[in-house]
Amino acid sequence: MIILVTGSAGPTGEAVTGYFTDHGHTVIGVDKDDVDLLDRAAVQDLAERIEKEHGHVDGVVHLVGGWRGAKSFAETDLGDWDALHDLLVRTLQHVSLAFEPLLRRSENGRFVIVSAKAAERPTAGGAAYAAAKAASEAWTLSLADALRDTGSAAVILVVKALVNDAMRAAKPDARFAGFTDVRDLAEAIGGLYDRPAADINGTRLDLTT
Repeated sequence: MIILVTGSAGPTGEAVTGYFTDHGHTVIGVDKDDVDLLDRAAVQDLAERIEKEHGHVDGVVHLVGGWRGAKSFAETDLGDWDALHDLLVRTLQHVSLAFEPLLRRSENGRFVIVSAKAAERPTAGGAAYAAAKAASEAWTLSLADALRDTGSAAVILVVKALVNDAMRAAKPDARFAGFTDVRDLAEAIGGLYDRPAADINGTRLDLTT
């Protein structure tokens, strides 16, 4: 399969890239040093180059993210919203709009975002983050509706937070209760291909339970 991983340079991207590479698939990993995902023309150019070389994509795993918050609701800095809107929403919009036509050509494509429990249960100081995550989910559900009559599916994976080996090494006494290991996330993404697209399209799969 041809798998595009955006935000591939971080630990989560490395885990997802490694999973698909180890299973014999072609992975196209991009990060901010490769393509500016806030530049719609640049993202469209990437899609056209992949289309020319491969004709379609079988997976788009969108891992671009970030977190900002405040001590209280009243102390919320709307500059955090501006930053999170770009990171969590605008990049998603550009990638999904550019690659939806390529996913439609796949017989078993998947578009995946990672959301957070915060989107459904926001905290007072996490208003900007929760709102951006909720917007990302709504956008992805619209993509799912667009893919409804195809062999592809758009899916939201929900976590409390992610943890990797470097985080554990930095805080060896921390429990990271409820966190999802990036390798488990990668396996969950891979497992989406074992289920019919119609069964998972437009669903929120909670990895914390």
